[in-house]
Amino acid sequence: MIVHFENVEISHPKHPILKDVTLQVNEGELVYIVGPVGSGKTSLLRSIYGDLMPQSGKAEVLGVDMMKLKDSKLPELRRKIGMDFQDFYFLTDKTVGENLDFVLRATGWKDKDERRLRIIDVLEQVGIPDKINRYSYELSSGQKQLASIARAILNNPRLILADEPTCNLDDKNGEIIINMLNSLRERGTAVIITTHNTTWPQMFAGTIYRCEEETLKTDNKQINI
Repeated sequence: MIVHFENVEISHPKHPILKDVTLQVNEGELVYIVGPVGSGKTSLLRSIYGDLMPQSGKAEVLGVDMMKLKDSKLPELRRKIGMDFQDFYFLTDKTVGENLDFVLRATGWKDKDERRLRIIDVLEQVGIPDKINRYSYELSSGQKQLASIARAILNNPRLILADEPTCNLDDKNGEIIINMLNSLRERGTAVIITTHNTTWPQMFAGTIYRCEEETLKTDNKQINI
């Protein structure tokens, strides 16, 4: 099991976000998290990534007990997780290639030539190899989204967390990204996607959970999200 949350509470100080969360994600599973804006979808991903620690309950990610995880061990866990942030979080003084290289160096890639080949490979996969020497402020929102996906798949992670991965993309590029995430799932990577898009669950079947009224519920019979 890749993610195992049982009776978990997620909150900011004095502000509950989700209560009694039960979530199970297995290897090679595609999971959609749906729900209204502000319902806790992004916070749920942050809790899995270790950016917003669960307050109570049982919470395991890739075999790691999140309730006991020390800060010094968090980078080791994150090397196995690809996170596509909705706000991108690019270093503005570095090019796209340098941003991706920063991630590879931070996760143990020593050989410069190997890093460059990997960067070119992932940028080609998402269709923006010509943006390798561009700065983030020179990219459109859609191009930033594609670069963020490229960053998320750099290390062939066991788990990908994609926060609204197609919200800034046209239909063509959105389909490229969803196809890519589904291909990774078929090779054994677990993928969790937050989305408002009603098309993707119809194209690629997966487990659907809904965030609503501070709860997380299974919602597999509901496509109108």
